Amino acid sequence: MSIFSSIILGIIQGGAEFLPISSSGHLIIARDIFGWHGSTDLAFDAVLQLATVIALIVYFHKDIWNILKAFFAMIQGKFVEQKEKVMIWAIIIGTVPAVIAGLVLQKYMETTFRSAVLVCIILLIGSGVMFFAEKFASKNKELTIKKGFWVGVFQCLALVPGFSRSGATISGGLIFGLTREEATRFSFLLSVPILLGSSLKELVSIIRSGAFATNSINLLFGTIVAFIVGLLAIKFMIKFLKNNSLNIFIYYRVILAVVVLGIIFFK
Repeated sequence: MSIFSSIILGIIQGGAEFLPISSSGHLIIARDIFGWHGSTDLAFDAVLQLATVIALIVYFHKDIWNILKAFFAMIQGKFVEQKEKVMIWAIIIGTVPAVIAGLVLQKYMETTFRSAVLVCIILLIGSGVMFFAEKFASKNKELTIKKGFWVGVFQCLALVPGFSRSGATISGGLIFGLTREEATRFSFLLSVPILLGSSLKELVSIIRSGAFATNSINLLFGTIVAFIVGLLAIKFMIKFLKNNSLNIFIYYRVILAVVVLGIIFFK
């Protein structure tokens, strides 16, 4: 890995993590096309993911702080607004499916799923789900614990590179009647526990492997870039989806999948 490739991967991770186009899928495609492969690819990508999680926490720090305060108040038996209770339990219950699925599919996530061809196929399938979700986008229902669970089930789809965590969860929110703004906000807040947990797990692995010793400068550049681009991507998505559909991302995913498949099969 060079500093240049680390910066490019940082840009990809930072932008694609929060746009519904799949960061893991884009990283796999980029590595395959440019030959940026190494023994620490998974660990390197996990560190970049951690940078985007930090960006998410920084952007939503007020919301997260209020949720944490309400959570501890609820544990102590103090009064908590019903809306805050719903958000807390929706995040907790919504995180469970992805944790279970992640443990079951971990072996495949590290091997079988890291295929550019599979990524392209999933990009197309995910586009279909997003297109279907747009049919429900006019509804305006409040978040409930049950809806939080089902959005969490949709989050499991993102374990396969190419689907997109934000694309899956925003689509789930729209399908269950949330507004675009609420679906996007809940999608990002729901992703914090699972992204933080998986990133820290891989961070421990990379520290133990000694990869930091040989890639510390590259990691630093990639991490900083991923953090900055991640903040910009979050701000963009929150503003964009208030008044726009997912269609532009659907078109992009389909075009990307077709182009990459063409490159793979005809090179």
